[in-house]
This record gives sequence, structure tokens and C-alpha cells, in this order.
Amino acid sequence: VQLQASGGGLVQAGGSLRLSCAASGPTFSSYGMGWFRQAPGKEREFVAAIRGSSGSTYYADSVKGRFTISRDNAKNTVYLQMNSLKPEDTAVYYCAASNSYAVYQSRYQYWGQGTQVTVSS
Repeated sequence: VQLQASGGGLVQAGGSLRLSCAASGPTFSSYGMGWFRQAPGKEREFVAAIRGSSGSTYYADSVKGRFTISRDNAKNTVYLQMNSLKPEDTAVYYCAASNSYAVYQSRYQYWGQGTQVTVSS
């Protein structure tokens, strides 16, 4: 599976962005998908995950109620809608694919290249 993330950019606090992650391969719907982020000087952290079949979702507490993960299996794409952005959301955002449904980075086998999100105050 190859993953290509896009949609990052510069936005003011309170604004919105939608990230996309396009996946290759015919079995996209079988993969759990996740978004992670890494801020400067910090470790990469979990943001959100979505199950392949049922579409059930899970979020980090820091983004719950502001971010929404979704997927379109027909387009082999997973999305992260980010609303009410805060300066502390500034990070490189990565999408990842897993053979299961998980929040731990070690459970993800495939990673995209990352897209920069910068939120100005």
C-alpha cells in the first residue's frame, strides 16, 4: 500500500482544513486507517483512526469534537476534517494504514510522507 497525503497549509486559528490521503491497491477497504502528527521537538502522536469495514472511529482527546476522520472506499481515500484549529495543532500530519484498527503507531504497516499544517495565532 502506498499512501499520499495532501491538503496541508497555513491557516489562522479558528479556521479549517481538510487533509486527504490517497491509497493505492485494491484492498483499501480492508485496512484500518489512521492520522498521526508530529510537532517540532515532539514525538509523533495519534490523532484519529477509522475502521475499514464498519467505519467506526476513535479520536485523541485533544482533537475530539474538532476533527473528523472519514473514508471513501470507492476512491481509496481517507480524510481528516479539521475545524476550530489551534496553534498547538501545528505539526506534520501523517496518514497510515493498518491490518487492524489501532491507535498505536507500531500497529501501522504503511505510512504516507506527511503534510505540514501550520496554524497561526
